[in-house]
Amino acid sequence: MFRTPFRRAVAATFAAALVVAACGSDDDSGSDSTASGDTAPAGSDAPSDTAGEPGDVPDGPTITIGAQDFGESAILSELYGQALEDAGYPVSQQALGGFRDIVFTAFESGDINFTPEYAASALEFLNDFAGEASGDVDATFELLQAQLAERGLVGFTPSPAVDSNSFVVTADTASELGLEKVSDLTDDLTLGGPPDCPENASCIPGLQSVYDLDLSANFVPLDGGGPLTVAALEEGEIDVAILFSTDGTIADKGWVVLEDDMGLINADNITPVGTQELLDVYGADMQTLVDAVSAALTTAELTELNRRVGIELEDADAVATDWLQENGFLG
Repeated sequence: MFRTPFRRAVAATFAAALVVAACGSDDDSGSDSTASGDTAPAGSDAPSDTAGEPGDVPDGPTITIGAQDFGESAILSELYGQALEDAGYPVSQQALGGFRDIVFTAFESGDINFTPEYAASALEFLNDFAGEASGDVDATFELLQAQLAERGLVGFTPSPAVDSNSFVVTADTASELGLEKVSDLTDDLTLGGPPDCPENASCIPGLQSVYDLDLSANFVPLDGGGPLTVAALEEGEIDVAILFSTDGTIADKGWVVLEDDMGLINADNITPVGTQELLDVYGADMQTLVDAVSAALTTAELTELNRRVGIELEDADAVATDWLQENGFLG
């Protein structure tokens, strides 16, 4: 998947637009958690009653969760934060005024010690875009762990929930041109997306090398899957948009996500990252709880949470609470 560099671009433009697109997501205060915080072993589908009970947590540092500057990151930060807080861990939320570059700077400075990340994107950011990420989440995660370890960080088990960049067209365009998959695209179509797309190995260069498709002459630089790109597609200024696959706008407007039939997009499963210090202090119980939240989250559920925040303008902390209660992590 190629979400990494896209989210680094146009921070100022996208941050401003985000207020309109997801104005309910800027409440970064602590969660209003009240119940048991039971947990399950990593990889299970529901929490158990064997770990994470309030009062079992050893003294340790506050888990300061850094959220990147887009709505989904705020939602994920609340999901993990509320579950941890309910289980008795000290938690605070830290909104970061930017994207991945600021996240890892904040780790280095000690301003945060936990964040929800994306496996392939984080790997490619940390390896200076060496092109090591693939569609194999296990292989990608193994490489990511090595990069994180060099920085005193550790990745938790990736979630089955995936948020990848995707190529999106309107239903009318799909019907008129017979578009179902990326290989159906032609060079005369107009592509809109993040400004770094012409240099990004997984965007225009990837389309050229994987699909033998050259959209460089008709590319319109917009934003990283944000409101500018959505508006341009809706108004017909572009034919194809690069949007996040879990963007609630896609379902809300009935748009079509083109199948990546030749495997350009890498494995960007939701993957929490924390400092080794946190695991050294809090141990297996924290790992179990974080992994249980990840294991229970699906791509479809994440898309619905995004829709509620981005379209219905609900608060990120409120939709996170609903999901945690429904899945047995809160009472």
